[in-house]
Amino acid sequence: MHLEFIGIEMTRLPVVAGRFYEGEESMLLQRIEDCFLKGSGPGRLPEGDPGNARRLKALIAPHAGYVYSGMPAAHSYINLYEDGKPDHIVIIGPNHSGYGDPVAVCNDDWKTPLGLAKYDTELGPAIVEQNKFATNDCIAHSAEHSIEVQVPFLQYTFGNDVSLVPICLRDYRYEVVESLSKTIADLSNDMDILVIASSDFTHFESAASAKIKDNQAMEYLEYLDPEGFLDFIKQHRISICGSGPIAASLIFAKELGAVKYQLYKYATSGDVTGDDKSVVAYVSGAFI
Repeated sequence: MHLEFIGIEMTRLPVVAGRFYEGEESMLLQRIEDCFLKGSGPGRLPEGDPGNARRLKALIAPHAGYVYSGMPAAHSYINLYEDGKPDHIVIIGPNHSGYGDPVAVCNDDWKTPLGLAKYDTELGPAIVEQNKFATNDCIAHSAEHSIEVQVPFLQYTFGNDVSLVPICLRDYRYEVVESLSKTIADLSNDMDILVIASSDFTHFESAASAKIKDNQAMEYLEYLDPEGFLDFIKQHRISICGSGPIAASLIFAKELGAVKYQLYKYATSGDVTGDDKSVVAYVSGAFI
């Protein structure tokens, strides 16, 4: 396991630094800046004072290597910055490895080349205490990249005082997803919470095929129909790896009064490689 003691607290060390993103601070800062400014990025940086509207209830951000998904992801983070910094951030990512508990909350601080992102000791324990499915478990996170790749973007966007609740989700049954989401929504009665769903979209199909399937899946997001979304993914075997986290974020957002899904950017790995025969698709978007 990639953990270390810092004082009496445990810290999760990065496991995909140097692979999914640069492992050295200055190079990583340059990479993230390029994600905002170059190619299919939003063309602007999160500079100046952040906004204060706080209209966004939940975000979707992709989690591949930054060279492929970083520019689409930057669209989510620039919109988050311009909307305002939430007091509490929950990141829900898929469990690619199969390790650990089905709804695993990692109660460690998270280290990246940009510094230490603190575990949210107010919100995290409350989720575990109040939700019958959630457990404290960092084993599920020990080899998982889906949440880790979001953390440097958060640090770049809001600085190193950012804190988070990382939840690695393996059980996509609707009752589980709904229960987790409603627990977080109940806690939002007393806290300002944003949920980030970490997900890539269709994997290893042609860009044309991926776009058709992903657009069909996103129709359920536009209708704000999380159960229909999960059913569609399952019935048609669509390879959206974070469908559970996306559904969870949508349920949470609806509980908070969200009225629409906003697509910020759709892109594929083929936009970078020039090969549209077999791509992975990336979506950045929000529930508002």
